[in-house]
Amino acid sequence: MTDEPLVDSNPGVVPDTLDSSMDSIEESTEPSLGVTRMEAAFGSGDGDEEATAVVAQAGSIEGGTIFDQVYRPWRGQLGSRWVRNYAIYRHHVYGIISSKGHRHYHPFVRLALLAILISSMAALGFLLLASLIGDPTIMRGFGLNRVNIYTKILGFFPRNALFWPLLTALVIGGMISEDRAHGTSAIYFSRPINRIDYAAMKYLSVASILGGVILISYVSFYSLAIVVEGRGWGYIFDSFPLFISGLGIAFLLIITYTSIGMALSSVSKGKFFPAVGFLSIILGTKLLAFLVDNLFDQSIVYLISPYDNLAHLGQYLMGIDLRYDHPVAFSVVSLLAINAVSLYVLSARVNSLEVTRE
Repeated sequence: MTDEPLVDSNPGVVPDTLDSSMDSIEESTEPSLGVTRMEAAFGSGDGDEEATAVVAQAGSIEGGTIFDQVYRPWRGQLGSRWVRNYAIYRHHVYGIISSKGHRHYHPFVRLALLAILISSMAALGFLLLASLIGDPTIMRGFGLNRVNIYTKILGFFPRNALFWPLLTALVIGGMISEDRAHGTSAIYFSRPINRIDYAAMKYLSVASILGGVILISYVSFYSLAIVVEGRGWGYIFDSFPLFISGLGIAFLLIITYTSIGMALSSVSKGKFFPAVGFLSIILGTKLLAFLVDNLFDQSIVYLISPYDNLAHLGQYLMGIDLRYDHPVAFSVVSLLAINAVSLYVLSARVNSLEVTRE
């Protein structure tokens, strides 16, 4: 068995096969002038010889379209201005009863509102109890008189210490702050809704919920007291001016609490700050003024408290002994200033809402 060399014994001679391989390598370095079909790009069916691609363009073209977006303006008839405003109002107010198609209120909020309404009407139960047992002591404490009418609206505890501030705090949370946080203002202002209508309907929604609870409890108390005590038309005519004075104070309280609450909701992007801020303003200023008055005997410090300004004016209108040393005109001016500042903040913040998300 002989060993054969792995290479040619004559190195100067190049085999034909190697020569042909080198020629093919040299030819491959030249630029290719051939045509290559890219079926993966243009398709794999018939008609690929045309080598054309379908691109997005307006209108339909032969061969179909990938994407065609056409904007068509609304040609229908829009609802009136008040119909659009009522839609905003209904969205917030009806949400207390039903969340389907309206604003969603947490079940805790609904239960709290129901508890506040029932608690604010607790005096009706005592009136019925007094009429059944015939106890004049209970009737004097819960019957119809100047002090009790005043207390049903402006009594500090529990109504203005718990019921009305808590009710307002629960309602204003997220009223405008959610629109600012989630960009919902883009939905409102992309429709034919101006900022005045937007702010007015939000304001009216809060005032309606707060006023509904206050006025229902107040009117129910007055009506039931007339029936239970067996008063005649003469007594009704005599007490009706007191009833109207109480209504006026109730409306002032609703306006003041709503203005402060809406101003706080407009400067925030969450539900927690407006609610806590409102409770701090109503209860904090009352407590601070009370401490300063007891230490330094200066009742004028009550001008910083919205509740005390309302209480001072209410005592004056209803003929109750005034518990404040400063003139009632100071309380009126302070009350007007508080509402004016609150409404200015609300209008400024609503004007800063953009159509796009902030």
